[in-house]
Amino acid sequence: MSADGGGGSLAERARAAIPGGVNSGQRSVPGITDLVITRAEGSRFYDADGKAYTDYHAAFGPQLLGHNDPDVSAAVAAVTREVDLCGVGVTEGEIRLAEWLIELVPSFEQVLLTSTGSEATFHALRLSRAVTGRRLVVKFQGCYHGWHDAVSLNVISAAEALGRPDPISAGILPEVLEATVVLPFNDAQAVRELFAEHGDQIAAVIVEPVPHNIGCVLPTDEFLITLREQTNRSGAILIFDEVITGFRHALGGWQEISGVTPDLTTLGKAFANGFPLGAIGGRADLMQQFSSRPGGSAFFAGTYNGAPVVVAAALATLTKLTEEPVHAHTFRLGELARTGLREVFAELDVPAVVTGYGSIFVSYFMPGDAPRSYADLLANRVELFVGYRRRLIERGIFELPLNLKRSHVSYAHTESDIEQLVEATELAVRETLAERPELAAGASTMGGIR
Repeated sequence: MSADGGGGSLAERARAAIPGGVNSGQRSVPGITDLVITRAEGSRFYDADGKAYTDYHAAFGPQLLGHNDPDVSAAVAAVTREVDLCGVGVTEGEIRLAEWLIELVPSFEQVLLTSTGSEATFHALRLSRAVTGRRLVVKFQGCYHGWHDAVSLNVISAAEALGRPDPISAGILPEVLEATVVLPFNDAQAVRELFAEHGDQIAAVIVEPVPHNIGCVLPTDEFLITLREQTNRSGAILIFDEVITGFRHALGGWQEISGVTPDLTTLGKAFANGFPLGAIGGRADLMQQFSSRPGGSAFFAGTYNGAPVVVAAALATLTKLTEEPVHAHTFRLGELARTGLREVFAELDVPAVVTGYGSIFVSYFMPGDAPRSYADLLANRVELFVGYRRRLIERGIFELPLNLKRSHVSYAHTESDIEQLVEATELAVRETLAERPELAAGASTMGGIR
């Protein structure tokens, strides 16, 4: 990613016209500020200098089929010849998609489409407060549910910020933060204690059933069952944020895997293979309270909701997910990656925990077992985590060099891609440790890095 030539001039123009040169704060990553992408196909994308990168970031995960899947692209091209955005009524595609989602996702009795996952989680919390008349919502340290104020806190926090509100942005009203209670993930006892004291004030509990925004922390059965039991008992709404887990881990999401069915579910990412689409669905009695039904008290709107091109992308994606061995292929490659990486770190004698699920993998540089909470991840050696990924990029392999971020395998990846990933990881870690030998067993610096 050179700073000269075509890439450099385009990057300079971007910085002049766009704050920071990128259209999301999560893309402003040190070391890749001059990256200008010109093409993406299959398991790779290409920069303005013509360099190819095998992509394991995949825009935080939506391209489960790979970049520019030909069947998805053909479906999108076909629908543009028939209908575009009209903003009234409903299209046949929207009906078919809603019916299919209801068939696949256990909690869905009715569903509404949004453009993003953040919108879906926003509506889920607003609806919960509308139907319960209550004020408090509960989230968990390390879980990310979008950019809106009620949940914009306590994601990747410094050690000293645990146990108190830790907003990720300036400009959030204190009274909004005060209405959100943050608990440790996987702490069933903390959930029981909170509900014993404040159960009649809690409108909703929202949770990533697997907190993939901090890599991969798998839930215990007791934790998810406790959430269901306590919300049932108190009349609060249980929301599964399956924006990442939905469709990537199973056609029915993590709720299919766990057997725990929430009241509401939010979706995004993988079910349109990178096109901007989200959804909220759940119990019909709750969904009927949205203003899409005349008389519904919870306002719901969005000019681009259910736009024909994104609906066509979703229908084509679901077709492929149900008719082709997408999960079998990606799960097999995901396990190959995890196994190969464990062998590399063992050979290098580098303390590391390689974990993940299905098509997702992540390597934490710390001793011990797989993490069960965010606090466990404070031991991760951030400089090594980020440093070796920067060296991977130099070798044409892209894992986002940002602390705790997971990596993804797509249907377009091959065994050869995984072999190259493992080989390049060994070299990248060796080079990073040669330059910074103190990182081999150094302390975490999580507290100073977001």
